[in-house]
Amino acid sequence: MRDHLIQATSMLAMGELVVYPTDTVYGLGADAIAADAVERVYELKGRSRDDPLSMAVPDVDAALEHVTATEREEAFMRAFLPGPVTVVLERQSHVPDALTAGNDRVGIRIPDHDLALDMLEEFAPVTATSANRSGEANATHPDDLDDAIREGVGAVVDGGELAGGESTVVDPGADEIHRRGRQTDEVEAWLDDH
Repeated sequence: MRDHLIQATSMLAMGELVVYPTDTVYGLGADAIAADAVERVYELKGRSRDDPLSMAVPDVDAALEHVTATEREEAFMRAFLPGPVTVVLERQSHVPDALTAGNDRVGIRIPDHDLALDMLEEFAPVTATSANRSGEANATHPDDLDDAIREGVGAVVDGGELAGGESTVVDPGADEIHRRGRQTDEVEAWLDDH
């Protein structure tokens, strides 16, 4: 596994794409601050440029280097991350339009998966989007990866079979859940209580 992680972080540093495991499905990673690398994620996935990507980081403190969060938003992040929740927050100016489709907010993901966190400790932020062609099924095992995805990346970090499902996407500042996924009930309860 260590060799896969070293290869993945080297590829990310060179502007290449990688596949990595998360607490839901396999993700497609690129340097989330490099607009050209982000563009290649859209190309490989066949994804609309109007559909923003999220970024993955190793911890909440790292997230705060890329977003501006209120006390409540930070408290929400600390309550749910790492975990299968994507938190939508105000981006800082260095986060490229390519990642956010020109929006002023960006999704933050901290996957609760040891290999992902090890990779993110070495190189972050990376794009956080499923490693599949748009409209196709998510990959929960490396064998599920589409040939085009596998051929378009510099490394695949094999985490075996993953749990599946989707992260819940929530904007805690607006009390809005954009996508219902894992832990939605807990997210709703927290928003109601805070």
